[in-house]
Amino acid sequence: MSTGSKAEVRSSSTKYPVYERFYTWQGEGVHLGRAAYFIRLYGCPQHCPWCDSAGTWHPEYRPESVGLMDAAALAEAVAAESPDGAVVIITGGEPILFDLVPLTDALHALGRRVHIETSGIAPLRGDLDWMTLSPKPSQKWPLPAVVARADEVKIIVHDPEDIQAGLDTLGGLRQDAVIWLHPEWSRARERDMRVLNAITEAVKANPRLRAGYQMHKLYRADNLDQHSDKRLIPLGGDTALGY
Repeated sequence: MSTGSKAEVRSSSTKYPVYERFYTWQGEGVHLGRAAYFIRLYGCPQHCPWCDSAGTWHPEYRPESVGLMDAAALAEAVAAESPDGAVVIITGGEPILFDLVPLTDALHALGRRVHIETSGIAPLRGDLDWMTLSPKPSQKWPLPAVVARADEVKIIVHDPEDIQAGLDTLGGLRQDAVIWLHPEWSRARERDMRVLNAITEAVKANPRLRAGYQMHKLYRADNLDQHSDKRLIPLGGDTALGY
């Protein structure tokens, strides 16, 4: 990890397509409940059919415009819109597609810890303090080097067979990395016991696994920030799955 104000910000003209940015708290995983500033970047080639951020890629739900911000501008926004001690989480879309070195350097210069949430499909560029890997077994698999770097894994379970499919992508994962099983939101919202029971049985059979949930969706915490995207966008852009 870089150390506070001693970190040097690399000069760069890199600009990031910022879909939204907002201050809230982390709603899932090891850092559940922790104050967090989210930077959500636009664009993702995975196009998961149940994606809960479909506005970052679906042609029918693209925003009217996506602002471009460089690392310095984003760091200024983080400093102005969240207190010291709040972590910064870079997410998407698919943030691993971008050179994050300038951004992570700028955020470390503020003294912030920097996390990423990614499907791991490209080499990681940037100094991250925490990596959450969410593999997409039906799409492009994560790179082995990214799997080896992961601190925690979030497997999305739309159908029971997704549990093993997700585990199959994790060759080389560190033994101390936490593996979460999250019911895909339409299954969680409808209390689909076929999926929920499959997660329960998997955790009971393999104590390394943990049952997860998206707590921020119960609180609707993200909506409280003025900068978050409050449009109703269906999961994966499919109205049949709901919102």
